[in-house]
Amino acid sequence: MRAVIQRVSEASVTIDGSLHSRIGPGLLVLLGIAPGDEDKEISWMIHKVLNLRIFEDNEGKMNRSVLDTGKDLLFVSQFTLYADTSRGNRPGFSSSAPFGKAEGLYCRFLETIRSKCSLRIETGRFGAEMQVGLVNDGPVTLVVDTPSTK
Repeated sequence: MRAVIQRVSEASVTIDGSLHSRIGPGLLVLLGIAPGDEDKEISWMIHKVLNLRIFEDNEGKMNRSVLDTGKDLLFVSQFTLYADTSRGNRPGFSSSAPFGKAEGLYCRFLETIRSKCSLRIETGRFGAEMQVGLVNDGPVTLVVDTPSTK
């Protein structure tokens, strides 16, 4: 599982020209799912997203998590995070989980994170063409991969 986590002042998802979701200050998380991902990866990534110390404390150091601050979360599924661009100019997506498996894991991810915290959680729509808008705060952008199971 791979996440691009961005600290934002605000973020939104528009689908078919209509606002689908919006958050204020918090985290925008683009989430990609690999073929071998299961519940273990969901649990690991949820713990990382909720506890990653990405917000500044009173001394200006990144020492506070989204749980510490009570800020919002916006999750957007993004299979392109596993694009293979090593050959040619057209990305390949064989490293992304197949649609059905990815959709099921994405839904389980959302159900699980909602059960673990009371933060405001918004989402995109799985498989939809979306326009994602954001104001990156910092800017702070981190790429987080679940540990390899090799």
